[in-house]
Amino acid sequence: MTTEQASAQAYKPDARNDAVLVYVNGEFFPRDKAVVSVFDAGFALGDGVWEGLRLVKGRLISLEAHMDRLFEGARAIDLDIGMTRAGVIRAVQDTLDRNGMTDGAHIRLMVTRGVKKTPNQDPRFALGKPTIVIVAEYKTPLPEAKEKGYTLFTSTFRTTQPDQFDLRLNSHSRLNLIQALIQAIKAGADEALMLDPRGFVASCNSTNFFIVRGRELWTSTSLYSFKGITQANVIDAWRKAGNTAKECDFTLAQVYSADEAFVTGTLGGVTAVTKIDGRMIGDGKAGKVTKEASELYLKSVGAL
Repeated sequence: MTTEQASAQAYKPDARNDAVLVYVNGEFFPRDKAVVSVFDAGFALGDGVWEGLRLVKGRLISLEAHMDRLFEGARAIDLDIGMTRAGVIRAVQDTLDRNGMTDGAHIRLMVTRGVKKTPNQDPRFALGKPTIVIVAEYKTPLPEAKEKGYTLFTSTFRTTQPDQFDLRLNSHSRLNLIQALIQAIKAGADEALMLDPRGFVASCNSTNFFIVRGRELWTSTSLYSFKGITQANVIDAWRKAGNTAKECDFTLAQVYSADEAFVTGTLGGVTAVTKIDGRMIGDGKAGKVTKEASELYLKSVGAL
């Protein structure tokens, strides 16, 4: 893999993306003409919230859950989206329709506090209207990554406590997570594994993390990490099949001795983790339980 491909956010090149139209505040622009002001609160301060959605066979996976998180996050930071829930959904669908997309697309929905009189922290300097951007692109996860699995490196950067920065807010501010990823990349890994302030495993920098012990799935409680929608879907599908999935505290020692490990995310679904901190997990290949969890997840969201 190239440096670009060795990433949990990598995807197969698709020439159709060159011609996509981007939604910016109710209008559509070619990708090289889609711009926001240098005075925009999102650009200047990371002041905004976002969602990543996946289109599969004409259906937006977990649409209502994504809308719940978007509007809850906006309320939490006192950001008026300026559109109803139905209006936001309609804008997303309009973006897909304008681009003729019915399958295999990933949508990035971004809302910021909008243009400000001057680039400072005070939200009272916002000039009134939020900025809403919707980018829809054709993205297929790299099949070689699914086959090979990811390698992780445990970063020295910890996730934050809710009173410092609540990761339940899907905020544009991601610098701590980016720092962790840079550290992992420099160590030759694909993604960063992050611990919480107490030293328990929290999540990866852009994905949720699971270990497999026997036929049990273990993932963090999300007290100190983002609560992934794909993570929740995997847990639900596994439990509905009569299996055990635990949301619990666990340590790096338990990770190193796990039978299997995998990560979950909107783009990649379920992807095996085969090496962490130079240590092989299991037999170093995508395991049977990981493959079963992936299949159950895909069936639950209508992708199989």
